[in-house]
Formats: sequence, C-alpha cells, structure tokens
Amino acid sequence: MNIRRIWLDRDQRGRQQWSDFLTRADLIPDDHLDYTIGIYDQEKLIGTGSIFQNILKCIAIDFSYQNENLLSKIVQVLRERLQEIGYQHYFLYTKPKNSQLFQSLGFAEIAATAELVFMEQGFPDFEDYLAELKKHQRMTKYNAAIVMNANPFTKGHLYLVTEAAKRAETVYLFVLSEERSLFDAKTRFELVKEGVSHLSNVVVLPTREYMVSSATFPSYFLKDQAKANIAQVQAVLDATLFKEKIASALSITTRFVGEEPFSEVTEIYNQAMKKTFGSQLKLVILPRKRIGEEVISATRVRALMEQELYTAIKPLVPPKTFEEIIKQKNK
Repeated sequence: MNIRRIWLDRDQRGRQQWSDFLTRADLIPDDHLDYTIGIYDQEKLIGTGSIFQNILKCIAIDFSYQNENLLSKIVQVLRERLQEIGYQHYFLYTKPKNSQLFQSLGFAEIAATAELVFMEQGFPDFEDYLAELKKHQRMTKYNAAIVMNANPFTKGHLYLVTEAAKRAETVYLFVLSEERSLFDAKTRFELVKEGVSHLSNVVVLPTREYMVSSATFPSYFLKDQAKANIAQVQAVLDATLFKEKIASALSITTRFVGEEPFSEVTEIYNQAMKKTFGSQLKLVILPRKRIGEEVISATRVRALMEQELYTAIKPLVPPKTFEEIIKQKNK
C-alpha cells in the first residue's frame, strides 16, 4: 500500500478514478478542494481524503479494507499537511454512522442532523467561541439575532437592523468572518459597527467558523454554482447549530432575515431555518428596503462598483461605506 497526492486539476484519469470511488461510497465529489490524497493497493484506489482551507472533506475507505486502519492514516497525513501550512484548528463533516470513528481520532462533535455531523479538533474551539459570546451577553429577556455578510454594508442592511432593534430588547448582529468576499472581514465588521453605532441595543459580533462559513455552509459562497440539494443539507446543519448552540447560549428568541428575491441558495437557507427552528425559535422575514422600484442589495452595489457608477451607489449605502468604496477605487 502507498499514499500519494492526487492532482485533481492535472490528472484526468486520477480524477475520474477518485470521483467514481467517492460516488460508490455515497459521497458527492467536491470541486472546491486544495489538496487530495489517495491510498493505493498497487494501482487500485482504496482510500482518499481531501482538504479545503482547514476543513477535512471527501474522506472514504473501500469497504473491503475497513479493518486496515486506513482512516487514521488518511487523517494523520491531512493533519500533518494542515499543520505544515499553519493550521492548529480544523473541521470535518461526516455521516452520523462515522461519528464515533472520528471521535476516537480526537474530533469533537459540534452539531448533528439526520444527514451530517459537524466536528472539530484543535484550538481555539467552539467552547472558546461560546465563552467569547458570553462576554458580550446582555441580561435582557427578548433577544433577537441577525447574521449578515455585509459585502458591503448598505442601507438595506441598516433597515433590517433598525427594524429588529425596534422589536427586540437586544439584537445580536453577527458579521461573517469568512474571507471570501470583495471586502475583507475586518473592513466589513468595522463598517457594520460604525453603521449601527447609534442603535444602543445592538451588539456586533463575529461569526468565526460557526455560522455561514466554508465549514458550516460552503454553498453560500458559490451561489449560482451551488447544487440545491447540497445547499439544502448544509443549510439545515447551519440552522441546527445556530438554534441548538448559539441561540440557546445568548437566550435568542427570534432571528431576523431579509426576503430573498435574487439568490436561490439564500432562499433555500431561509426556508431551512424556518423548518429547523420550528416553534423553538421565531424566524421573521422582512421585505427588502427599496429606493423607488429598486431593491437595495450588496449585489447591486458591487455591480455598480464594477461599472464605476459611484453617483448611483451613494444613495444605497451609509456614508462610511461610501468612503470605503471610494478608498477601494483609488487603490
């Protein structure tokens, strides 16, 4: 037996062999991977595992080799690779039937659905994140949450937060920490914080990897390229983690979202939240803010930036956001 890298972007035969192997294992071959390895018995692929950022994915073992301890070999090689590139904290998805196997390799379960278990290993971990949130907790009774990417923060976002702030004693406003946007996480966080600074009952917090991230909901960042069935499974996991662990930690009773006329994936997410939250957590879907007939959206702002139509952008965003857009233009 030997372990070697599979160059999915260069080796067509190797890619096809890997894809067929995963399909037989009832897994969906993922196009968004940074590094893939295979274990071979001569030229026969008998095990594989991959990494995207700090996430272990697409791990499968040939059923007839299940007693050869191949899983721990694959995980060890992938962990060594992650440590080489500077990660001390990593995640994986697996099916519920495999959860105990990964627990025996040191992974801890964060959340589980009927189809997926989301696990992690290393530090800082989910318990550290909950402790960070608790430091900002306000002892109010009616608490709401909003989760947004704010790429960039618009008057549409501000409208959503303002409406939530009118209806709740405290609004926990989570800004995505994921670095897969035109505006980086630090800039987005600061623009949101500045934009809502006049609302004294709004607390702005980071999501880290635990809400709408490459770890919990990678389809969110693929939008039009995402497969609806995969997005659905991931959306349910993300909603379950929020309901069971984050909402309960901060005594959140309501989550506010904007209606989604543009993105199928975001609409799938809204519907998954509605179903997953049930009667335990209220989901309020608000109509989008409009200027005339036009819905205000970050997508529209980015499109106008590409066309350099800055006078058209100005009415859609708060002053600080507009300053940042002009700064980006002049870079």
